[in-house]
Amino acid sequence: MHGGHDHDHHHHGNGASGHNHGVPPRAAQWQTPHLPGGHAHDDSHHHHEPDLDLVEKAFVASFSTASDPTSFLRVARIPFEATEASGRRLVLLRVETDGVTDVGSITPQLGGGAMRYDPLPARMVSQRRRLRFVYFDGASPRALSLAEVRELEV
Repeated sequence: MHGGHDHDHHHHGNGASGHNHGVPPRAAQWQTPHLPGGHAHDDSHHHHEPDLDLVEKAFVASFSTASDPTSFLRVARIPFEATEASGRRLVLLRVETDGVTDVGSITPQLGGGAMRYDPLPARMVSQRRRLRFVYFDGASPRALSLAEVRELEV
């Protein structure tokens, strides 16, 4: 990501394809790919925070070492009680973080009847941390992403 967009630069003088060379392409959360001219973004129902993926990474890194997790949640403006768009009341039960490592991929075979599995070469293995907020809605626990929590009404 460079200057709000992703592309190769051919001006580094070493013949490489730029700062993206050798890095497998990944979808970045909350970032919209370049759209052809005349196409506008449809943000009518979501007002995404810029770089929310980076905010989430910082939250995961800091929350696990916070001396007072309750105060950390208050500073981060994570509601302990909230109402979702449908009017259902939610109460926060826990914050979950875990590590995820993708070591293989599956792709559908032609005809759709089977799947093909391929282990990923080391350079394509991806690691990330996941963050979920578990709320109780009166009937069952519900895991919400940071983006979903930001859309709750306090």
